[in-house]
Amino acid sequence: MEEQCASEHGGSKDERPKWANKTEYLLTCIGFAVGVGNVWRFPYLCQIYGGGAFLIPYLIALVFEGLPLLYLELAIGQRLRLGSIGVWNSISPYLGGVGVSSMVVSFLVCVFYNILLAWVLWYFFNSFQDPLPWSQCPINQNLTGYVEECVKSTSVNYFWYRQTLNISPDIEINGSLHWWIIVCLGTAWFIIYICFIRGIETIGKAVYVTATFPYLVLTIFLIHALTLPGATDGLVYLFTPKWELLRNPQMWLDAFTQIFFSLSVAFGGLIAFSSYNPLHNNCELDTVVVGCINSATSLYASIPVFSILGFKATTNYNYCLDSNILALTNAFEIGDRNITHTNYEFWLSHLNRTDPETVSELNLKECNLQKFLDQSASGTGLAFIVFTEAVIKMPGSQVWSVLFFIMLFSLGLSSMFGNLEGVLSPLHDLHMVPKWMPKELFTALTCLVCFLMGLIFTMGSGNYWLEIFNTYVGSVPFLIIALFELIGIILFYGTNRFCKDIEFMTGRRPNLFWRVCWMGISPVLLLVVFLAYIGVQAQTTATYTAWNPDYVNFPQTNVQPYPDWVFAICVLLATAPVLPIPIVAFYRLAQSITAKRQVENTVPQLSDNEAFVAEM
Repeated sequence: MEEQCASEHGGSKDERPKWANKTEYLLTCIGFAVGVGNVWRFPYLCQIYGGGAFLIPYLIALVFEGLPLLYLELAIGQRLRLGSIGVWNSISPYLGGVGVSSMVVSFLVCVFYNILLAWVLWYFFNSFQDPLPWSQCPINQNLTGYVEECVKSTSVNYFWYRQTLNISPDIEINGSLHWWIIVCLGTAWFIIYICFIRGIETIGKAVYVTATFPYLVLTIFLIHALTLPGATDGLVYLFTPKWELLRNPQMWLDAFTQIFFSLSVAFGGLIAFSSYNPLHNNCELDTVVVGCINSATSLYASIPVFSILGFKATTNYNYCLDSNILALTNAFEIGDRNITHTNYEFWLSHLNRTDPETVSELNLKECNLQKFLDQSASGTGLAFIVFTEAVIKMPGSQVWSVLFFIMLFSLGLSSMFGNLEGVLSPLHDLHMVPKWMPKELFTALTCLVCFLMGLIFTMGSGNYWLEIFNTYVGSVPFLIIALFELIGIILFYGTNRFCKDIEFMTGRRPNLFWRVCWMGISPVLLLVVFLAYIGVQAQTTATYTAWNPDYVNFPQTNVQPYPDWVFAICVLLATAPVLPIPIVAFYRLAQSITAKRQVENTVPQLSDNEAFVAEM
């Protein structure tokens, strides 16, 4: 089978590159799976869904959906030794569109994902300033005070929305290209190209740093974060389960989508990486190792993240109490230090009974530690707003800022290796690269095209478009691709044949658990998640949050519905990447019907023979 598949695409199995050793392969797969989402998406889901309670649907999704799909991709790539297009086209010409869809999705992810690394680089470069530029508001042009937008919001928000993004107040207002982000984006693509210049030969060396360094930084953060005041409150919040939330269907939907996207299945990158393995590599063990390390990393990252969130909440809570105590002390001429954090509630209750009108006129803030802990943020909000606000309150803030953004860049860089491999490997396997063009040049041209297309995210409306790409490209297409991957193995390749291939490679036939998941549990779960996602989206209006200083309730974000033309693009981004699946299938079907008719028309009939005499 291996020789047949190789020959069908004009290549030889001996021509395919190979990993230098097993460690490079595992680190590359782990680096691809473990991305920024493990640091800023998983903790957010734990926060809004009751901490420990979220782990129940998350682990169920890992066992019955994530690991079976991961095993399938690693095994089929290793057996057929081709990229995503070559694998599915060799299984059945009707499935060629599955590989094309994986490549298209990986390309789109490459285009928008790297802007995150550009923002990370921008913050990294600014982290060497003392004080940190987001720690205080800038002086206005008249030198008479601070910039009004910054005063109304916070210095952290101002640096992110105005000095980094220079964000427009509406998605329909594009604004100009921002040169500082363009420089950072170009730098990020240059670094990726250098790491990718010789394919897995250079990737395998780069992952020794990019895949391991984040764990070192997380450990350093963990040790430091546990010593911060309020860290215990953050950890208690993380691990205290809210069992009633298990009845919330949205939590189950988010748990399944999180584990699905976290493992990076359906991108095509894992199939390509496993195709460089020796034929008799133990892909089942690789599946368990990569899947468990990915989920363990999410849990491990949550501990320092929640310790820091607890520190931030405690700091804000103490600041709130101090401002209220100062107001009460001045209004009632109470001696300094008579009102403390410990007896604040007693004094407030006493003064409310004796002079409620004066207390009411002070407009005291409501200080509740639980509410500060409940203030959730995900994605860029967690990295560039919540965490940067916590960093400026830490001793040696520059050091922690530099470490944090190096860690994020390493995580994103490892993920980009898999995304780019999901684009380049299928094209090389199908010999779509001209023979006269060196592989290094083709890689450079691909990076250049992605860079030029990514310029849309460097405009004033870039952050809004990033959210659109992330929401619609990174959702429905992956579910559909994974579902057709399972269909391809079950109906076209054959589960029994697939199991025999794995037995040939590993010396052991997949057990009953894997077979039941592939043939029943995983496809059903994928279908349920897909239908639930469509149902949820159909019941809600697609909106985005705009940062507008002229908004009445500023600094709150202005929630607006997408304009019709923007929503049409959203639908296009969710559907266009998977259109190759039916298009290729119908094209192959039409080819088959046409060829069959041509054969029927060219078969000589007996009556055409002049010597033929019909029997009477």
